[in-house]
Amino acid sequence: MSRLDEVGERDSWRCWLCDEPVDPDMSVNDPRGPSVDALSTAKKGAKGGQERLAHRACNTKKGAVKPVVPWAEHLFVVDPAPIIGVVEQLTRKGGRVAVARCPTEADATEAGTWLVDRISRLAPDLTVTTRIDSGGGGFLLSLTAP
Repeated sequence: MSRLDEVGERDSWRCWLCDEPVDPDMSVNDPRGPSVDALSTAKKGAKGGQERLAHRACNTKKGAVKPVVPWAEHLFVVDPAPIIGVVEQLTRKGGRVAVARCPTEADATEAGTWLVDRISRLAPDLTVTTRIDSGGGGFLLSLTAP
């Protein structure tokens, strides 16, 4: 396991789950204090995976279940896809994934900009671009990865 300060520096002292700042000077026993979460993308029982910085409370709340990374509340999206699932799919296979529907093109653009920024911190090695298609009285937001 890596040292907490190494993981914190690499992740710019931001919680990978809630995307809020983590105070490196706060006690590791405090709910908002730093902790290391071993994110395993390997099959059950396999060793490996990536260590990520998280608040103690975020890490505890997640437990041993698949984490949920929420969409920002200010975004106007309908039927948003689970962010972790989209990241895993694009990492494995690349291609294009529809991630949300939006009522206006401006809403889709704002959601796409936010999502690309969020994924850049969640999965730094994954490069994604957005695509917005109109149809059915709304706009479909998709992510594309090589």
